Amino acid sequence: MTSLIKPSSVVDTRGRPVRDLRLSVTDRCNFRCRYCMPAEIFNREYVFLQRDLLLTFEEMVFLSRAFERFGVQKIRLTGGEPLLRRGIERLISMLTDATDCEVTLTTNGSLLARKAEGLAAAGLSRVTVSLDSLDEDTFQAMNDVGFPVSAVLDGIEVASAAGLPVKVNAVVKRGVNDQDAVDMAAYFRGTGHILRFIEYMDVGASNGWRMDDVVPAQELIEAINGRFPIEPVAPNYRGEVARRWRYVDGGGEVGFIASVTQPFCGTCTRARVSAEGVLYTCLFAVGGTDLRRMLRSGAGEEEVVDALRQVWEVRDDRYSEIRSLDTVDLQKVEMSYIGG
Repeated sequence: MTSLIKPSSVVDTRGRPVRDLRLSVTDRCNFRCRYCMPAEIFNREYVFLQRDLLLTFEEMVFLSRAFERFGVQKIRLTGGEPLLRRGIERLISMLTDATDCEVTLTTNGSLLARKAEGLAAAGLSRVTVSLDSLDEDTFQAMNDVGFPVSAVLDGIEVASAAGLPVKVNAVVKRGVNDQDAVDMAAYFRGTGHILRFIEYMDVGASNGWRMDDVVPAQELIEAINGRFPIEPVAPNYRGEVARRWRYVDGGGEVGFIASVTQPFCGTCTRARVSAEGVLYTCLFAVGGTDLRRMLRSGAGEEEVVDALRQVWEVRDDRYSEIRSLDTVDLQKVEMSYIGG
């Protein structure tokens, strides 16, 4: 594939290139986690996207090729819950055939045990599993559908056996699951799986976020270090969101994503495309650019690449750096719509 744009030559107003594409494949999920899709809002009356409004696999591949020419090196499939999208294995195979990008996927793990071997065979590079607690009552209360911890853990082990590297993400909310953090560290250290703790964020406008509910990453670092000594590790690359730490005794790594208390807007290289083809340049965006309309009106790859360049060159997002009571109340796009 011949690139007409050098990846390093396209940067936003703050000098940030685009390297990572978060591609949502569905807005549906079988969990109702309160920090993402609270059941009182995402109930039986909630209207999800009709199938004809979703990007087709062919459209996703087309956009991914354009993003690769634009500088993207990694594609992460998100949702909603991406494993609910029928034929997801075929999409992964199409993406790995059409691009040189690393293709990964984030899942709640509910369908992973039955899907892992097919995902690995399709060419998936690795999988990230969302698991907020190992305590059964806490986890079932957080996913709000009564899904058991054991089924997610089974999925993790099946994925690992299929050859997929696994990362585990835990969103921590004060008074809900912060007491489980050290136990989670104890469980996953030494397994080869990297556990990452994520500060509770004000994504969207429906999760009732309050600053008092945030457990700072530094607090978690100190708690874990008190039981299992850890030391910081240099990032793998510029723009890596998780602060890396390793266990001094060789028990592996643990990570901390501190978007609230230690914003990393200055090195953010991520673009996000919703399941219906809207491009967002920030997780906390209030609006985006309709790429699906371009595709379905016959736009070619050159036209799409040029549109991406125009959007990115005026990008100025730094929401987490300027977070305030005023910004918290903005009608931001929901996490379930564009993934994390």
